[in-house]
Amino acid sequence: MPAAATPPTPVTGWGRTAPTAARLVRPRTYEEAAVAVLAGGARGSIARGLGRAYGDAAQNAGGAVLDMTGLDRIRTIDAEAGVVVCEAGVSLHRLMEVLLPLGWFVPVTPGTRYVTVGGAIGADIHGKNHHGSGAFSRHVRALDLLTADGTVHRLTPTDALFWATAGGMGLTGVILAAELRLHPVQTSLMAVDTERAADLDDLMARLTATDHRYRYSVAWIDLLARGARTGRAVLTRGDHAPREALRGRADRTPLRFAPLRLPPAPPHFPGGLLNRLSVSAFNELWYRRAPRHRTGEVQSIAKFFHPLDGVPHWNRIYGRGGFVQYQFVVGHGQEETLRRVVRRIADRGCPSFLAVLKRFGEADPGWLSFPLPGWTLALDIPAGLPGLAGFLDELDEEVAAAGGRVYLAKDARVRPQLLESMYARLPDFRALRREIDPEGVFVSDLSRRLNL
Repeated sequence: MPAAATPPTPVTGWGRTAPTAARLVRPRTYEEAAVAVLAGGARGSIARGLGRAYGDAAQNAGGAVLDMTGLDRIRTIDAEAGVVVCEAGVSLHRLMEVLLPLGWFVPVTPGTRYVTVGGAIGADIHGKNHHGSGAFSRHVRALDLLTADGTVHRLTPTDALFWATAGGMGLTGVILAAELRLHPVQTSLMAVDTERAADLDDLMARLTATDHRYRYSVAWIDLLARGARTGRAVLTRGDHAPREALRGRADRTPLRFAPLRLPPAPPHFPGGLLNRLSVSAFNELWYRRAPRHRTGEVQSIAKFFHPLDGVPHWNRIYGRGGFVQYQFVVGHGQEETLRRVVRRIADRGCPSFLAVLKRFGEADPGWLSFPLPGWTLALDIPAGLPGLAGFLDELDEEVAAAGGRVYLAKDARVRPQLLESMYARLPDFRALRREIDPEGVFVSDLSRRLNL
């Protein structure tokens, strides 16, 4: 029986900036997914998980969007070896619920656990442990990919199509299932060190000198601070807490996972509340409340990795106009570019209170994978900020000139002319797509906009 499709429905990314309408189809089996792809029509199809891509990567105006959350079965768990086989619609949240009591954790998690495994591979997500563990697809042992002709391929890291799919934004086919390597843990707690950095140079020096001591590392950065305080930050680093951390917590189950969930943000949050004045006040308070230096604080996994997940629909706080998340990376040796961009953002007064800086490790093998060895900055900006488009275009040019790139999973507006200079293997990706999908069955608003 074919998967049910709906009439054209508005679909948007997490930033809520560019909704378009598509037919939603929710397959529950491989066969239903193949039927949906073959019946996609002239405007083609694209797979979608939980909708956490910020821009237009999982939208397909006038075509079909495959809601993959119906393929959500965990097939097998090898609790001895730390390997799980699951369908692509399984979320990282669900994996944590099931795997943490067995002493295992997902190998990589971004700032939200409400991401599907298929989405994690398609965007080749990275986390606070990239400097040591790389991106998500490094931990994928195999995956099942449905291609444009309706065939299901079993791919491993020895296949070129595997690395075109990792970070390929769903444009090589539909990821149906994956086999993942896991990370062993003794508890569902984190041992966390927190310290303040006085400015951007101080922050980069601390990260460079000590990142190797920590599995996870991230810095919240105040992008409204100027002068001697430019780039001041709160640096948070940690590792999974050992069982000894539970001493004195007799009522605590070592591997209990029960994250707090608050009421959702209101559906119609007033616009304009996030302005330079209000965000500057928030940033000042956040920086001052942080300890100058604290070691060994015990935190829950949810608090350390996913603090915003406790507020459903937190993206509504930006109002009806939505927001742009801008993330770029520049390599080691390009620190002056990073300094210049941070100064420009501060001088421009971009009201961003969700801004993070991380240090990436070795580049990942995915043809369109985002990370490069160096520095990555991500920030949220209200989409209605006057002159924002032109300002970000200028930043794109600086990043590209420095050999850096923007993150496609968060992009909603980069110019296609800059893309080839950012992603050296883009011509190879396009050539492979023409070979395996000559009719353009897999297409998205992102791929049309950027000619992927």
